[in-house]
Amino acid sequence: MLQTIDQAIIDLYDEYTHTSLPRRVFLDRLTRLAGGTAAALALLPLLENGAAAAIVPPEDPRLDIARLSFPGASGPINAYRARPRGAGRLPAVVVIHENRGLNPHIEDVARRLALEGFLAVAPDALTPAGGTPPDQDKARDMIGKLDRAQTIANYSAAVTWLKAGADGNGKVGVVGFCWGGGMVNQVAVNLPGLDAGVAYYGAVPRASDVPKIKAPLLLHYAGLDKRINAGKAGYEAALKSAGKDYAMHLYEGANHAFNNDTNAARYNRAAAELAWGRTVAFLRRHLSA
Repeated sequence: MLQTIDQAIIDLYDEYTHTSLPRRVFLDRLTRLAGGTAAALALLPLLENGAAAAIVPPEDPRLDIARLSFPGASGPINAYRARPRGAGRLPAVVVIHENRGLNPHIEDVARRLALEGFLAVAPDALTPAGGTPPDQDKARDMIGKLDRAQTIANYSAAVTWLKAGADGNGKVGVVGFCWGGGMVNQVAVNLPGLDAGVAYYGAVPRASDVPKIKAPLLLHYAGLDKRINAGKAGYEAALKSAGKDYAMHLYEGANHAFNNDTNAARYNRAAAELAWGRTVAFLRRHLSA
């Protein structure tokens, strides 16, 4: 699918999803790039997250699924939890969603991690604002209004809560995508007790904050993601200078959000599968009891 959609259109959609670009302006520009209204309307389902079938169905009998809340810095935070049915104490992973909130795709990612042998918990960062709404554009706007320091503290609280929980083995990692990838970097900066962090195409922390990072990091970047990659070299230089434990991978030909299989225009199966294999191996290595 990536070969049939002009890169300028994918870049426009990336701008729309990560800035305050109004929808009417996005649609006007999309219409011009596509060559007309009909062509633009045909592209929208490929650009916007759709109702793709889950890789791991919610009713998978191998899993124990629950919706719960934990004590966050701002009060109770709602979350989706997945774990192998009948398993004992497990390594835990906090799954941090994109800037569209806790949606079915991220819940599916949590189930995938559960099938790999992890206790996966996906918090809803929008809980203080009433929870993730069905409208993804509204969710994006709500994400932009969150108190950043409070949100980082809420995710850090999820890690601390899981470390002390009876279901975990005492080790907790975080994995995040897009906006969530940036949150992974921030949790790593702010929580010395984090055991591992995996950031998919996430905004980088300030270079002056990098020495605070204690956890090993796995960093995935998309070759065509100019916006996020603008900070990549500086981040790597800071990590090297501070002697941090990290691995960084660039997936040539892949776009931002290449892991999101509900987005036909940007999903890159080869990159997603390679990054996922690396992610699972990394988490197993650093979160084993």
